[in-house]
Amino acid sequence: MDILDIKATNDTPRVIFDPESDIFEISGRSLPEDVVSFYQPVIDWLDEYSRLPNEKTEFVFKYIYFNTATSKLIQDILIRLEQIYETGNDVVVIWYYEQDDEDMMDLGEEFKEYVDIPFELVPF
Repeated sequence: MDILDIKATNDTPRVIFDPESDIFEISGRSLPEDVVSFYQPVIDWLDEYSRLPNEKTEFVFKYIYFNTATSKLIQDILIRLEQIYETGNDVVVIWYYEQDDEDMMDLGEEFKEYVDIPFELVPF
């Protein structure tokens, strides 16, 4: 499966999905003008990956900030990860947030409640 590698900009996060290296990470700021267009390749890649996922998928979110429209797409990503988990694969979500960023920590807590998969919140 091809690597998905989207470089970060001022308004979009870095996305790197490399199943051979066990890297699945979205990091940075997410304020794209057209959030659906930006995240569609991410959703499409995860749909393809879900057909033959790794035995273990450790998925990292390391957002500094994201807008409300992005939160819907995060939910879509989590749903796909939950589907992979439900087929018997080992999936864990790791939600990094800056130590003093209570808002991002609270958002992580909300997303954790949204899905039934292992979900860790980690300050950095």
